[in-house]
Amino acid sequence: MTTVQETMSETEPTRRPVPQRRAKERGFTLIELIVVVTIIGILASVAVVQVRYAQRKAREAALMDNLHSMRTAIDNFYADKQRFPSDLNELVPNYLRRVPADPVTGQTDWETVMDDPMSQTNEFGEFMSAETDPNAMTQPGIVDVKSTAQGTTLDGKPYNEL
Repeated sequence: MTTVQETMSETEPTRRPVPQRRAKERGFTLIELIVVVTIIGILASVAVVQVRYAQRKAREAALMDNLHSMRTAIDNFYADKQRFPSDLNELVPNYLRRVPADPVTGQTDWETVMDDPMSQTNEFGEFMSAETDPNAMTQPGIVDVKSTAQGTTLDGKPYNEL
């Protein structure tokens, strides 16, 4: 006599095991790799553009700061002595520690704007001073400084107009 189990096993076809992916066969498809490489390439190109101008932006910011410091020192010099300095070195050491270098050119060769109060005349040909004090300065002095660098900033302004 045969049992029910023996009868069922004889009538059932043998099953083959479903193939499982082995651990060493797992990986990324070619499409996934292409997408990842493309994304990395886009991010790298954006970063290179930003880094390329970072150094120039830093130089321009340092130039603006140096010009502001020297102009403030000239104004303070005038407030103390009622005359403008005849040379930038006259600002050292009381108003500036040292004359800063132009970060764009790397030199301390600033363009100085001199003001000669005796050369200013009104429409009648009379000498006039911008000051209300008649005893104010009578000799020329530096009223402004500008960069001698050639070219323009990233904003399009010439360096010598900052």
